[in-house]
Amino acid sequence: MGFKRAPTLLWSCQGKESQVNCRNIVKGSGKKGTDEELPSQSRPKEHPRTCRKRKSKKIAAAPDSAVLLRRSARLRGLSNRKNGKSDGKLNSVDFDCYLENIWRELPEDKKSSFAYLESMWFYLYTTKLFKPKVLRWIKGLDIFSKKYVFVPIVLWDHWCLLIFCHFGESLESESKTPCMLLLDSLHMAGPSRYEPEIRKFVLDIFKNEERPESQQLIRKIKLLIPKVPQQTNGTDCGKFALYYISLFLESAPENFSISEGYPYFMKKDWFTPDQLESFWLELPTLTKDSSEDMKNTAVSGESVSGSEDAIIYLV
Repeated sequence: MGFKRAPTLLWSCQGKESQVNCRNIVKGSGKKGTDEELPSQSRPKEHPRTCRKRKSKKIAAAPDSAVLLRRSARLRGLSNRKNGKSDGKLNSVDFDCYLENIWRELPEDKKSSFAYLESMWFYLYTTKLFKPKVLRWIKGLDIFSKKYVFVPIVLWDHWCLLIFCHFGESLESESKTPCMLLLDSLHMAGPSRYEPEIRKFVLDIFKNEERPESQQLIRKIKLLIPKVPQQTNGTDCGKFALYYISLFLESAPENFSISEGYPYFMKKDWFTPDQLESFWLELPTLTKDSSEDMKNTAVSGESVSGSEDAIIYLV
C-alpha cells in the first residue's frame, strides 16, 4: 500500500468463551464469562491470547507485556493450519494474510480509491498504551484521500467490518455522503455495542489529522448497519468479514449516497452460504516454502521498516 508497516498484535477468536462472542450467542447459551475471560475495552491492558500453545522467541522486552508481531518480517500464515487453510477461527495473522491476498488481486487502477487498516489497529486503539501509535500509523495512510477505508474490528472474540465512506468530502454533502458502514455477521449480538468506541475513534482520527470539521459535525456522521447475510455457527465471523471486503471491492459505487442508493447490494440475499464457501476455498494462501522464509526472516531479527515500535513477535 506504499507505507511503512506497523506491528500487528496477534489475536485469536478461539479463546475461552467471552461475555458476548460468536460461539455462545449462536448456541443460545446466554452464558457470560468472567473478567478473566474477556480482553475488552473495560480492561485495556490485558494482552490477547493465542488460539493454540506455541513456542515463543523473545527478542526484546515489550512495553506493558504486549506481544507484537513484526510486520516488516511479513509473519503471514505462520499459525497452524490444516491443508494450508485456517479452519475458520481466524486470528489476526491469518486474517491479515488473507486480506493481503485479496488486496493483491485488486486491479491497480482501483487501489487508489481504497485503503485498509491492519486487523488489530482498532483493538490497539482501545488501549491507553497504543492509542497514540495507532493514530500515527493511520495518519500515514492518508485515508482522507480515499473513497473507502476498511477497518476490521475484532472485539469480544468476534470479527466484523467497519467501512469509512467519503471521509474526505464535505460532511454536509449529499451526493458523496460521508458515513460509516458496520457489516456484522452476528446481528443477534447487537452490533450497536461497537458505536461508542467507533465514535471516539473517528473523533480522534479527525483531530489527529488536524481536519477543519467541528466536533459537532463529526458526531453527525451516520453509522449505518445494513442487514447483511448472517453466520449460523460460532466460527465463521472472520470468513464473513473477509468476504464482505472482497465483494465490496467488486461492487462499491463510484459515489456512495445515503439518499439515493443505500443499502445498494448490502442486503440479506447479498450472497449465499455456497458462495461464501466457494470464496473461502478459492482464496489463495501462502505456500509452505513462503511461510518458512517468513519465519526465518523473523527469527533473524532483521528490521525492514526501521520502526522502533516493532520489537517482539511470536512464532
